[in-house]
Amino acid sequence: MNVWVLTISCDDQPGIVHAVSGACVTARGNIVESSQFSSTDTGRFFMRLEVETDAAREEFASAITPVTTALSATWSLDEIGRPRRTLILASRAAHCVNDLLFRQKAGQLALDIPLILANHDALADLAAFYSIPFEHHTVTPESKASFEDRIREVVREHDIELVVLARYMQILSPELCAELAGRAINIHHSFLPGFKGANPYRQAHARGVKLIGATAHFVTSDLDEGPIIEQNVVRVDHTRTPAHLMAIGQDAESRTLAEAVKLVAEHRVFLDGSRTVILR
Repeated sequence: MNVWVLTISCDDQPGIVHAVSGACVTARGNIVESSQFSSTDTGRFFMRLEVETDAAREEFASAITPVTTALSATWSLDEIGRPRRTLILASRAAHCVNDLLFRQKAGQLALDIPLILANHDALADLAAFYSIPFEHHTVTPESKASFEDRIREVVREHDIELVVLARYMQILSPELCAELAGRAINIHHSFLPGFKGANPYRQAHARGVKLIGATAHFVTSDLDEGPIIEQNVVRVDHTRTPAHLMAIGQDAESRTLAEAVKLVAEHRVFLDGSRTVILR
């Protein structure tokens, strides 16, 4: 038996669930998981199904296509658990990259990572430990366009489905953001926009912050303002040193980014205007 994950988004209207369920039955499908949401803000309907069937992809898609066409729907059909082809962008910080690679190797993240691209060589040994090809290029204002062209080459060469900025400390150009819309994920700490610069944890300590967190979001040309996928927060107090705060913050960043990547890899994330719908 095959298990397919089917996602559908379209304008909300009566009869969607009935029509989609009927198409699944036509393909001899048994729905083993179903989630849906109607957005009153945008009038859009979102649906995610896991369907068990002996039908091959072509047969299943043929059964679904008349329904999705009638609904003018955006839809996808994929094998459940298929590793998503993922490019990781990195700089010097190791915590998010290490967490992603560990979870991928442990079978906790369904990712196929053909390459890590970085603007420093600090993580070369880490990539080698996990047997992931690593490539670094010094990025300056003069060479930034060349590095972004290399990103485009990798995306085309490996048919990349997901780009993860794992503490990649460079701003992508508006053109590249547009090209990667809906498939590039970034992570940032919760102190923005209040505490900017190289050492936000020392600034946070000086101000006596009580909460540390992280936000994972899709990349857009508006810096750190893309649709939010996942967030986490940890309560802290005055006993924590700047080093403690950094350790707590890095753990929050790693966990938040990994969860966001997992949600996207499992086809659970839908864009609904400037926000996301997560069907768990």
